[in-house]
Amino acid sequence: MDRLAAREKEVFGALQALMHSKCGFAVIGGYAVNAYALPRFSVDCDLIVQKDGARKVGKTLLSCGFNRMPPPKHAAYANFLRFEKEALPGFIAAFDILMGEVHDRQSGATFTADWIFSHSSLVTLPAKTFAGQLKVRVVDADALLVMKFCCARATDIRDIFMLCDKVNNWEWVKAELASRVDLAAQHRKIMQKVSGAEFRKDLGGVYGYVEPAAFGKRLRILAAIMEK
Repeated sequence: MDRLAAREKEVFGALQALMHSKCGFAVIGGYAVNAYALPRFSVDCDLIVQKDGARKVGKTLLSCGFNRMPPPKHAAYANFLRFEKEALPGFIAAFDILMGEVHDRQSGATFTADWIFSHSSLVTLPAKTFAGQLKVRVVDADALLVMKFCCARATDIRDIFMLCDKVNNWEWVKAELASRVDLAAQHRKIMQKVSGAEFRKDLGGVYGYVEPAAFGKRLRILAAIMEK
């Protein structure tokens, strides 16, 4: 079996078990992007839970063969649990369970579990490496873009680019961003990256071929954010 497919099947199997166990969670991060944009590979599956729901989620993951691991020392987020399972020898499937809130160490932005749950819904999450899908609670595209925009790491900027044409309410997005970060500074940073000569190649390496018309449309959407 292909290593990437083996890893994704472990993640989807665990998500299905979490839904069956009626665990309260929402998918965020890279797997959430797959619900709205062209599916991309994601190493870890990030979930947000209320603090009192972390134990049930952890117990379910343990029953699926995942093991609790110490969080990485230089993790992007604070206050989370990590679970890993060897999908194939030397190839790991992993969950990061963020408890009560998502706090980005780099930007200082915080998103409470209540905020994320209030901006989430049950959607169909497609697999990237096999013909499968799963209906699961995922943070909405507008809120997901806000979270990615605040962090604005290289991986986040690629996701922002692919999500920007899915936004429903730019006024709400801008208000949420302005309350957390320097919106103008973040916008300049993101535009500098997406306008660079290497960005299209980097994007294709993650998402595959993006048609020139679609690429240009997204570039115009991002460029016009401060005018909306």
